[in-house]
Amino acid sequence: MKRLKLDTVIQVFEKEELVASEKELLHRALAACDLAHAPYSHFQVGVSLLLDNGQIVNGANQENAAYPMCICAEPIALSNAKVNYPTAVIQMMAIRVKSKKNHVGQPAAPCGACRQIISEYEQRQQAPITMLLQGETGVVYKMEGISSLLPLSFDASFLE
Repeated sequence: MKRLKLDTVIQVFEKEELVASEKELLHRALAACDLAHAPYSHFQVGVSLLLDNGQIVNGANQENAAYPMCICAEPIALSNAKVNYPTAVIQMMAIRVKSKKNHVGQPAAPCGACRQIISEYEQRQQAPITMLLQGETGVVYKMEGISSLLPLSFDASFLE
């Protein structure tokens, strides 16, 4: 038997340690939280994407009473980028979360489905997306691509 060891590297920053463009993207992601429609969970997710053309695209989660019909903020932002800037490459994604029920002082990672969607987006654009994660306050997690959160991804090559 052989063993496969997978390592994940996540850098942890205080917000003050980030460069101006990262701080701005995190600020916009927090503002995007206010665009969330979360009347059931009260858990708001905001996403801001920095494109290689300098544009910033946002997304926010949208809940429905039928929970399986909810749409996460990440695919909303990614779709928004693809529809409005079809040839742009996403360089960075900032994800912020907050709750109307309790203070969120730590980063929250994307759900499994969103990790898969981000992974396939990276594959299509043939470039990783730098990820910044932060709660309403607290430290910032930074990673170079979704593979830090989804090390054994499933992609189209398995279907060929």
